[in-house]
Amino acid sequence: MLDRTEKRFGSRPEWLAADTAYGNAENLGWLVKQRSIVPFIPVIDKSERTDGTWSRPDFEWDEANDQYICPEGHALKQYRRNYSDANRGQDTGGRKKYRALKATCQACPSKDICCPKAEARYVTREPNEEAREFARAGRTTKASKVSRDKRKKVEMLFAHLKRILGLNRLHLRGPNGAKDECLLAAIAQNLQKLAKLRPQCAKPAATA
Repeated sequence: MLDRTEKRFGSRPEWLAADTAYGNAENLGWLVKQRSIVPFIPVIDKSERTDGTWSRPDFEWDEANDQYICPEGHALKQYRRNYSDANRGQDTGGRKKYRALKATCQACPSKDICCPKAEARYVTREPNEEAREFARAGRTTKASKVSRDKRKKVEMLFAHLKRILGLNRLHLRGPNGAKDECLLAAIAQNLQKLAKLRPQCAKPAATA
């Protein structure tokens, strides 16, 4: 859709708003890294824990050393030794797992709120996690609220077409039939909006 819009109209958006269904790592990475578009999209994230223990956001990412730092200051690493085989330990672009040392976790005073049922704690890092973090940070800005309000206005138009104008299913066949039917429905919707914008004529005063 973005490519078609840019090719046909020469329009390239600086930001994009969408619902959670578009908040996977692949979409966010493509928008941020390849198209330089700010995504105001909720991130699909299943790492949040609800049992009172630390979740992944509680761990600080140390990009320079490729490791996570737990709230107690201990390092969670993906690899702890150098491999003689150059092909081992390389970044495959998939999900990464960062582990703490078992001895460190067993002696940690915060083990009960970190990994009470495991010998050691680990956290995963999804592909395109940088883009996911960028999207999370963008959701807290004032621009995110503006984009959310605009998205709701567009969604309300589709809801009005479906619920009020009865466009819950199409009656004409084929892509051209669907195009014509949606166009007529949009015309009816615009005419209804224009009628509301027209100033009301003053009623004549009643004569005796």
